[in-house]
Amino acid sequence: MKITKEEVLHVAHLARLEIGESAVERFAGQIGDILAYVDQLKQVDTAGVRPTSHALALTNAFRDDVENQHLPREESLANAPQQEDGNFLVPKVVG
Repeated sequence: MKITKEEVLHVAHLARLEIGESAVERFAGQIGDILAYVDQLKQVDTAGVRPTSHALALTNAFRDDVENQHLPREESLANAPQQEDGNFLVPKVVG
């Protein structure tokens, strides 16, 4: 599938990206190559192939939930960049 420069510029505008003219040409070619590959994949016969969510069969490695002693305050704060009154001191992130 051929992608035009106008389509690349439209998508860049929607994504609030400023791209140069040389990049528009390059992106149009690269996106066209990707879409051509997707078209090629669409032609593969997948009849009888079960859908999968992952290429490998994975199982969760759960462990028993065992209650343990927590770290002493001094150990947990040992590598804290900043601390105050025995607590972690972090930058304010909410106005």
